[in-house]
Amino acid sequence: MFILYAIPIGLLAGTLFGGRLERLAEIQFRWAWLAIAGLAIQIVLFSSVVADGIGDLGPPIYVASTAAVLAAVLRNWRVQGMAVVALGAASNLLAIAANGGVMPASPEAVASLGGEAAEGFSNSVIMIDPALRPLTDIFALPGWVPAANVFSIGDVLIGIGVAAVIALGMREVRPGVEAESD
Repeated sequence: MFILYAIPIGLLAGTLFGGRLERLAEIQFRWAWLAIAGLAIQIVLFSSVVADGIGDLGPPIYVASTAAVLAAVLRNWRVQGMAVVALGAASNLLAIAANGGVMPASPEAVASLGGEAAEGFSNSVIMIDPALRPLTDIFALPGWVPAANVFSIGDVLIGIGVAAVIALGMREVRPGVEAESD
């Protein structure tokens, strides 16, 4: 969910600091197909139609798709800001893998949203005593925020990293590319 907020924040920051939207097209993101495939798999995996019937296949698919996204991010570590995205993605993957293929959510964080445990396979599962608790979904957005949900420190790092990639990508002048003056 943080990515949805990180994109406009990155665009705003990039614009406020003199960046240009068209410079984002100059970023050479390698293995984009792998990141898109991993995220698409997760969207399908957590849809109610699939989540209700996936059973024991859900956790390994979730771990594999998260690892695929991390691999794509690591392939692009030289893009400014991507190291922060990688740290967040690795943090989330560690928490998911250490807890049997699910991201634990603290009961308190879920309760603060007025929510209950999701039916079927979910990207966040309430756990009382998860492994690597500090890396799990222990925070919650305020209920007044659109699409409020629980989140982890990894999600925060991913959001900060995505905003930085966008803002820095809008400003960055790369070798062989001259800055335009107004």
